Amino acid sequence: MNWSGRAVREAARRGDYGRVIQLVRRDARVSQRQLGDFCGLSQSAVSRIEQRGSGAYDMKTLARVAEYLSIPPSLVGLAETGSRPSPPTEDRESLGSRSRLAAVHEDATVSELHGSLPRISGAGADQAHVLSIATHSFRKVEATVAAPQLLDAVQGHMRLVRAVTAQETDREGRARMAAVGSEVASFAGWLCWDMSDQGSARSWYGAAIKAAKRSHRPLLTAYQQGSLAQFEVELGNVAQGLQLIRAAREQLSDDYPAISAAWLSSLEAVAHATAGNSREADRALLDSEIRTREVSRDEMPPWPWIFTFDQRKVAAARVTCGARLARARWVEESLDDARSALTVGHQKQRALLGLDVASGYLSSGQLDSAFALALRSLDVGVRLRSGRIVERARAFRRAYASTSPPSVVREFDAQLHDVYL
Repeated sequence: MNWSGRAVREAARRGDYGRVIQLVRRDARVSQRQLGDFCGLSQSAVSRIEQRGSGAYDMKTLARVAEYLSIPPSLVGLAETGSRPSPPTEDRESLGSRSRLAAVHEDATVSELHGSLPRISGAGADQAHVLSIATHSFRKVEATVAAPQLLDAVQGHMRLVRAVTAQETDREGRARMAAVGSEVASFAGWLCWDMSDQGSARSWYGAAIKAAKRSHRPLLTAYQQGSLAQFEVELGNVAQGLQLIRAAREQLSDDYPAISAAWLSSLEAVAHATAGNSREADRALLDSEIRTREVSRDEMPPWPWIFTFDQRKVAAARVTCGARLARARWVEESLDDARSALTVGHQKQRALLGLDVASGYLSSGQLDSAFALALRSLDVGVRLRSGRIVERARAFRRAYASTSPPSVVREFDAQLHDVYL
């Protein structure tokens, strides 16, 4: 966080410490609920603090928030030394445990976990939170790191999670750790899928769903079932994918986040398109678009989502559906938004979407544009050793047949022919 940034300095000068907290929390990608859990506050209480403006604040609460978010005390009206309230004994132990846990985690992600993990007392929910943050960090790094290079670290992280879970005796604590384990297992499944190791991917996704159910968190269970559904649909198991999507929806109550419904409807649309059902795909896309309008642009994606879901994602889903249904019109109508989606920072997702757009070009007869875009996507797949991208590129190539292909196709074939991942 840039503490000298204009927005932070101006809020601190006005005495609007709630605004300072909000800016830092969002920059750290910490939810109001996560912050509240650490400070012993409800999510609504954190929201009220952030909206308080230049009113009176409880100094003890400010100190705990500043400690958690590593905010310099002066930015929230506290003295640098002396007058700053000390957190309770239990919280000092939690903060020390967080540092020890981070050090153990650094070693665990690069090598085998030797011996048993030292008993970490008083960490409570903070212990699970630290491990969850590490998982989220891995997921963000995945955009630019080859899956084989990352998988060893994630498996080491999973060993650490299991070691910590084995020491947890409290029922609620074990449920929290089950949620953390579910997230790690799901990400390991994603990496195996990217490496074209379908058997391992399915096993990891299955483990993620089982752990999510043990956590007693319906939203997490729905997320993991949707993730497995996406995987099965991509392998052609559409009926199983649709069944998983229905099961995911059954997990959700009336107050579920709008992003969950928007995301599941987009998955359903792609599933129907894969099966050749354009009517149901269109219906699901419309529902996804409606639900996406309910997603707040200002709020961070709710746990367990890492990335937000917006109208660009709906457009990308429509492009994918159009490619699979050979509906060039669907691709063309969504192309402007899809191009916007192609500018996102996640290189692998951008490459996969690029292949869908290329398929749309191909179905409309724009051969040069199709293979030029597909070649750029293939280059990303080769550089990041993504079997998923390469296999999608091969499927794209099979859709075009000619006894005398032009040079742009021959260039693509030459690149594809030399790929061995």
